[in-house]
Amino acid sequence: MKKAFLSFLLAGMLFCTSNLNAQKLTVATYNIRNDNSGDISNGNGWAQRCPVICKMIQFHDFDIFGAQEVLHGQLTDMLGALPGYAYIGVGRDDGKEKGEYAPVFYKEAKFKLLGSGHFWLSEVTDKPNKGWDAVLPRICTWGRFQDKESGFRFCFFNLHMDHIGVEARKQSAKLVLSKIKDWCGVEPVILTGDFNVDQRSESYALINTSGKLQDAYDISKIRYALNGTFNNFDPNIKTDSRIDHIFVTSDFRVARYGVLTDTYRISAGNTKEIKSGNFPSEVSFQQHLARVPSDHFPVEVMLDYSK
Repeated sequence: MKKAFLSFLLAGMLFCTSNLNAQKLTVATYNIRNDNSGDISNGNGWAQRCPVICKMIQFHDFDIFGAQEVLHGQLTDMLGALPGYAYIGVGRDDGKEKGEYAPVFYKEAKFKLLGSGHFWLSEVTDKPNKGWDAVLPRICTWGRFQDKESGFRFCFFNLHMDHIGVEARKQSAKLVLSKIKDWCGVEPVILTGDFNVDQRSESYALINTSGKLQDAYDISKIRYALNGTFNNFDPNIKTDSRIDHIFVTSDFRVARYGVLTDTYRISAGNTKEIKSGNFPSEVSFQQHLARVPSDHFPVEVMLDYSK
């Protein structure tokens, strides 16, 4: 009896020690959709969507996340609405502020930025250009971060692959794996982005079966993915294709994975009150339309790691 009690006590001590050493990290990827006049005409303008996107980010409390299709004005809007976040990244058209960014946003109080950079998804990686059969210049942003409390270091890569070039996507997958190997060695790595291919594609498989990175979806303990990640600004369509992905090295344990299908409401122009016999008489409704904050749903994962 005494031996059994000691074994139980030792197991409890080991469990508590393990929990004390375990750290948590909330990571996301989000294609926020570029700011353009066509979306304004269709009722999906950036000025309308930005507050919803930023409030969602704050509510879900992303520690660090990659974003795509971010124009410079959108970048400044988000930084203004997300106090405490800093970013790394440049515009893909000139390596400064022109064109879409693929920025990495991170909590400045939580992480120390140890180094950062960017490269184009192309045969020529150090200047703006289109690679292989891509129709647009594409960029990847990377940073090396340290958790200020635990001292844990990791590398974070965020990209946006071409939406047309099949060869470009395949070669981009090989390129980012090569950069990760050269720059990060055995360090923990997180790779996020809009890969413009789903889980059945060749370029996805190149990364997921590389032996270096795995899709967080596949190894998550709890999975909440009732839809794919592209919605075309229509809350009433469904797909099982996931084109926005988060890959991680084995240093991380994926506790939760979710595709966040949040919607919001805009007025339908009818101010007439609607009553329902299922609610108290003082409760009323007005007709509204469901909207999604972007034409992509964000992907969120909760990671555990040891010091």
